[in-house]
Amino acid sequence: MSRYILNPDIALRSWRLVPYAYYRKGVRYAKGLKKEEFEFLLKCDGKTEFEGELPLAEKFLDMGFIAPAKDESNLSEWQKYLGCDNRYFPAMSWMITGKCNYNCLHCFNAADNAPIMSEWTLEEANRLIEQAQKCGINAFTITGGEPMLHKNFFEIVESIYAHGMHLGDLNTNGSFLDETALEQFRKIGCNPLIKISFDGIGHHDWLRNRKGAETDALRAIRLCVEKGFRVKVQTNVHRLNIESMLPTAEMLDEMGVDEMRVIRTSESPRWKENADGSCLEVEEYYESMLEFADRYVKKKHNMSIDIWQFLAVFPRTESYRLRPVEYIAGEYRDSMPVCRGNRGMVAVAADGNVYPCMQMSGYYSAKNNFLGNVKKEGLQPILQEGRYLSEVCTTLGQLSENNETCAVCPYFKHCGGGCRALALAITGDKFGIDPAKCLFFQKGWHRKIKETLRGWKNIAPMEGE
Repeated sequence: MSRYILNPDIALRSWRLVPYAYYRKGVRYAKGLKKEEFEFLLKCDGKTEFEGELPLAEKFLDMGFIAPAKDESNLSEWQKYLGCDNRYFPAMSWMITGKCNYNCLHCFNAADNAPIMSEWTLEEANRLIEQAQKCGINAFTITGGEPMLHKNFFEIVESIYAHGMHLGDLNTNGSFLDETALEQFRKIGCNPLIKISFDGIGHHDWLRNRKGAETDALRAIRLCVEKGFRVKVQTNVHRLNIESMLPTAEMLDEMGVDEMRVIRTSESPRWKENADGSCLEVEEYYESMLEFADRYVKKKHNMSIDIWQFLAVFPRTESYRLRPVEYIAGEYRDSMPVCRGNRGMVAVAADGNVYPCMQMSGYYSAKNNFLGNVKKEGLQPILQEGRYLSEVCTTLGQLSENNETCAVCPYFKHCGGGCRALALAITGDKFGIDPAKCLFFQKGWHRKIKETLRGWKNIAPMEGE
């Protein structure tokens, strides 16, 4: 007779349409199992006795899923099987507060220039964390406003970990990051990817509408790197700061930053109101970013750069990926969601409203287009049925049925119709074209990148390219 128990980093889960799956501790996405594998692992509770030869036991012992049970072996609360009567969502992007110590000119959460004052109380936050755990959510991205401005910030993080989930990403302006805060993360057992906003040498204060913001951001970046935290710097690019991109990237690389994400400051309601001609046209963005990437890769660097909706470069491996190419040859299926990011992460705002993604929140608010509110309805009902679920479960097949341009485009099965947030912002139609992606392929930017990065490996090649 033999008894086995799941190893501490394995937990079994079921959802509607995903009946047999498991999580690894600290890993955002669940993975599927075969029915017989799942049923075997359910019995690895430290109590159930097995007889005879067990090929599955040998398999899962070798894979590190299980161990021989001892008399005192027990599953943790997180490990205990959970069947979730809702659709599968592994993560939540959670704006714990709309309040901010800056008043950024481009904030995509805002419907206008008025400050956002809503936020979650600690009682409300704990209630949502409990609901998230029952729905099978495993990871959080915490954002704001400025999330660390919330007086209960660390209590909220502690509650996430007390419920067996983890903080994967923290979006912050860095002004509240100090040694005490980083030590508190370590005490909790929390090692998030810290995403710090920095909009270019000499330009950060203007966009953030706050004197001293640049000094605070660079201090926070240096401190996080020094203390061993992973750092991703998020940089908005517009006409006024284009020339600062290369010196900024080189400075961040020397500082030991893991990744820089360059984002075209796009057509959110607040940015439209404040841009005053500084918003880059799409082709202008492509031209400047290809020149920037070309100059960056010609020198020795370690830091990866992800240029939003255009190109990602990985200097350590001399490889790159075309960002508009979501699907490589043979991967596309009509049943895939129009945005895999939206489909895998519930976006919850400070007032409880849910959105396909936070980048679309200001647009939806300005149009009074609300898909649900977790403070009023609870989380699970929203993940069972309704407008929100319908929106994020929209498939590529549905998009092509409602968009004649995409349906006949030879590149549709690579770009999947592009970014829905951009399509909605520019055309006002959730099934509309994303003009930026049309331009990318029609003007041959995929070929221009290939020529510019000659000798580097494309890790997501298109069919025939």
